[in-house]
Amino acid sequence: MSVQDTSLAPAAIAVGSRQRNSAIIASVLGWSLDLFDLFILLYVAPVVGQLFFPSTHPTWSLAAVYASFAVTLLMRPIGSALFGHYADVHGRKGAMLVAITGVGLSTAAFGLLPTIHQVGAIAPVIFLLLRLVQGVFVGGVVASTHTIGTESVPANWRGFMSGLVGGGGAGIGALLASIVFLVTSTLFPGEAFAETGWRVMFFSGLLSSFLGWFIFRNLEESPYWKEMQKQKAAKKAAGTASQAPLKALFAGGYRNVLLVNLLITIGGGAGYYLTSGYMPTFLKLINQLPNQTSSYILMACSVSALISAVLVGALSDIIGRKKTFMLVGVAAIILLPTFYLGMAKATDLSTIVLYALGIAFMGNAGYAPVLIFLNERFPTAMRASGTGLSWNIGFAIGGMMPTFVSLASATPSDLPMSLSIFAVAVFALYLVGTLIIPETKGNFR
Repeated sequence: MSVQDTSLAPAAIAVGSRQRNSAIIASVLGWSLDLFDLFILLYVAPVVGQLFFPSTHPTWSLAAVYASFAVTLLMRPIGSALFGHYADVHGRKGAMLVAITGVGLSTAAFGLLPTIHQVGAIAPVIFLLLRLVQGVFVGGVVASTHTIGTESVPANWRGFMSGLVGGGGAGIGALLASIVFLVTSTLFPGEAFAETGWRVMFFSGLLSSFLGWFIFRNLEESPYWKEMQKQKAAKKAAGTASQAPLKALFAGGYRNVLLVNLLITIGGGAGYYLTSGYMPTFLKLINQLPNQTSSYILMACSVSALISAVLVGALSDIIGRKKTFMLVGVAAIILLPTFYLGMAKATDLSTIVLYALGIAFMGNAGYAPVLIFLNERFPTAMRASGTGLSWNIGFAIGGMMPTFVSLASATPSDLPMSLSIFAVAVFALYLVGTLIIPETKGNFR
């Protein structure tokens, strides 16, 4: 299913190497700083669960933390609508700057929150409200960072760029969070981490706000967006009005495009959160590794994620998006259950590391070409809005899967089998979407 709409569709545009390189760096770092803030919660999930959502049932407390993570994801479509509309109408740069700064500041604010032992039941309420605010800004990052990157590189780089921004940015963000986790665990060992260390982890969100402001303030605007503005001005001078991006998105054929996209983004998003997103908890509860050992493994997984995303994204430039989705979906259904169950039984550290690297590789491969696929589904005039909403709605639903996994597991020992079952189910949905979608490679307008 595709919609051919060439209104306000700039032709191929030449971009200088300096502008191209700046856009690549900004997109990748913008995405990585966003994921850095989100991974902080995942790394301290067991501690936060006891401080804000205590329960005598070990997996229920954990489920509550993942539910709070899902709350952020549910707000992301709203952030995409707001910031995506702004990015399409007023430019990508401004949307990126405000969104990434907002994510960092809201993350740091978690370090100031009182726990349930200090103020009672109001503590989890405040925690969840702040997660809602953070979710709006997170959605804004997704709606703006990807477009300026893919709109600034040559056509034969776009799949590579998709993997570099999405999976590579996630890998770098997770790596930064792993480093902060290692340093904090070293400075606040044992019970000190549960008392103070987790707050320091959240305070590190200020770093992303500072870096985001420093990186984006001198960034040039997207060349595709600037060309579109010229065409809009010409149409306005001729007395022809342009339709608002969100209105155009939910009218006619693009509404159906959005719905079909969700089959891919739900599968890719759920696959990511069931793999890299659940890895810190898996290492702590199943393999029962100390924080410092886990942090080293998580760093290695971040590198595996980056390699996977770049390779699979580049592969989609060679064989196309559709064939790449099909290959990854089949491989994930076969390999992920094997990796989960094998890792749960492993007692040797090197074996655990190998399985962890494999899980991270497959989880990030699933969504490496998704960003460029979504970019190619929408014209420049609604690219930020369409891609942002398609991605964030799908990842909001997919991000709820870790909560369901925790609820479906009576004890921590049940988690590997639950993860295997859910992984097979979500990648089956992913394959259904792959069969429906058209090949989009080269359809950038």
